[in-house]
Amino acid sequence: MFTIKGKSGDWEVVIGLETHIEVLSNSKIFSGASADYNPTVSPNTQVSMVDVAMPGMLPVLNEYCVDQAIKFGLGINAEISRVSRFARKQYFYPDLPQGYQISQPAEEPPVVGRGWVEIIGDDGNPKKILIERAHLEQDAGKLKHDVHPTKSFADYNRTGVALLEIVTFLDVKNPENNSYISSPDEAEKYLRQIREIARALGVSHANMEEGSMRADVNVSVRPVGAKYFNERCEIKNMVSFKFIKNAIEYEAKRQIEILENGGTVERCTMRYNQGDGTTSVMRSKEDALDYRYFPDPDLLPLVISDEQIERIRKTMPELPAATRARYIEKFGLAEYDAARLTETVDISHWFDAAVGTKTERAKGVANWMISELFAHPENYDITNEKSGIVDGMRIITPSDLAELVDMVASNEINGKQAKDIFIKMLDGEDGAPRAIADKFGMKQITDTGAIEKIIDEVIAKNGLQVEQYKSGKVGLFGFFVGNVMKASAGKANPAVVNEILKKKLG
Repeated sequence: MFTIKGKSGDWEVVIGLETHIEVLSNSKIFSGASADYNPTVSPNTQVSMVDVAMPGMLPVLNEYCVDQAIKFGLGINAEISRVSRFARKQYFYPDLPQGYQISQPAEEPPVVGRGWVEIIGDDGNPKKILIERAHLEQDAGKLKHDVHPTKSFADYNRTGVALLEIVTFLDVKNPENNSYISSPDEAEKYLRQIREIARALGVSHANMEEGSMRADVNVSVRPVGAKYFNERCEIKNMVSFKFIKNAIEYEAKRQIEILENGGTVERCTMRYNQGDGTTSVMRSKEDALDYRYFPDPDLLPLVISDEQIERIRKTMPELPAATRARYIEKFGLAEYDAARLTETVDISHWFDAAVGTKTERAKGVANWMISELFAHPENYDITNEKSGIVDGMRIITPSDLAELVDMVASNEINGKQAKDIFIKMLDGEDGAPRAIADKFGMKQITDTGAIEKIIDEVIAKNGLQVEQYKSGKVGLFGFFVGNVMKASAGKANPAVVNEILKKKLG
């Protein structure tokens, strides 16, 4: 259990996350303008009359965005609402040309209802984090303050891009229910799960660096063992796992200090200061009444059929958590290896392609991918579409790695030779591993007669070491192995070398 020590005792942290992910679609949620938001695109070139609220321009709901929301909802084990509505959330800011945001009201069922994701908690055991809702809404524009010394500029390219806001659940009626996030590490694990699911389903790039995933972090504290919740503060628009963890810890300590000094934590919206890692108050926290939600008169209720849900369910791929479980159970991989191989869907597809139908190949492929291939991302195309020399660079394919692993397993080559072949591929040598081995004479010597002859020559040249070994200096065994391997130019099968040497040296 994560706790923070205060003057009066230990405190625990209660964390809620409101995560926004940009929904992948060709057009925006209520207009036909391109949703391919890219910072390199010229400002205000991907904007329709609907996006900037020109008089008489009516929004039309993008059905594909709804499908994407349903798909994500199924991915987080959530209820899908058969009927939901859109409302206008009133607030005035220059990046919102309509003067309101079209969203789904908090007091009504959203398109995605109650769900959950599983993480490994701080105690090392699986922990379900409950999700209250995920609702569709439109994104705002972007203000630019660094273009002119005295003016700010608005770029509405991002205005109207579909967002899915995912809100964690806090059981306020049952404060002892611990199915909430309770540490900075758990917050990161939860967000990585959300990102993993969104990417696996093709719902979002969910990339914090580019802003297609961001989080508002709600933090409160209470004494360990308390059966109540204290007031919370919300830290807005966090776009880094590191900063989120730092902000949670700082904000928790700030609130503990206030409470221990007899003060009261007021509900506020906070900003995180990246320079010194502190939080500071932006404004008092709004609630639903401040936004004056009312039903959008231009949009009909959203009705979702069972047939639509089942159609989407049938298109869903295996999710990373299920893939990890399969790798551990079917292939006997370690949890760490399974986690590395499911970091993205493309990586797991590449691994599956390399393993093919040979289960016994899995551990070898996993070891090579994690220890060697991941260190050279420029030399493999994880989408599994390229092969051979592409743009002057050798691309290593799943079939290449499968052949290399099989050659080691069948004793055609040893580990050192496999590494040499791999290096030659990295250096641009074309052809499959077996062809490279033939070309450079890298095949392993497995003929016991040939190996025995080399061993006899090494023993004959090192009589003194033989006597020392037989008199008890067994550490010299490695000396003989090394000399045999050197004499065979590294081609002798090490297992055969060891077996014959033991017999010869007695």
